[in-house]
Amino acid sequence: MKGRETGPGLPRRRRRAFTLVEILATLTLIAIVLPAVMTGISLDLAAADQARHESEAASLARTKMSELVLAGEWRQAAESGDFGEDRSAYRWTAEATDWEGDARLRQLAVTVLWTSRGRDHAVTLTTLVYTGNSNG
Repeated sequence: MKGRETGPGLPRRRRRAFTLVEILATLTLIAIVLPAVMTGISLDLAAADQARHESEAASLARTKMSELVLAGEWRQAAESGDFGEDRSAYRWTAEATDWEGDARLRQLAVTVLWTSRGRDHAVTLTTLVYTGNSNG
């Protein structure tokens, strides 16, 4: 007799394969885990996008604040504008108000605004500017 030989002391050759139950259990597990993983990835990407926007907006606000102070344009009550074609998604406003603690100081607030995923966002930086006199 040729083929499989069985008997005492001889190993039985067994064909190895997945059963239908094992395959169904795996598919069920994937169906449960995959949506949670995809939701997590989506949230991570949204958070990374928000962090990138906030970082860029803070940098733009810092640059605009420096420009306003160096050019002396901060003295106007309120200003606004955009950052040109390179940064068309962002716009800015600036407002100088009296500082309560010292008449020689004014508070300059620069706010950078943008819209992302249908919602408005903003980053505001403030600093004190020395006017040199008590009139502002």
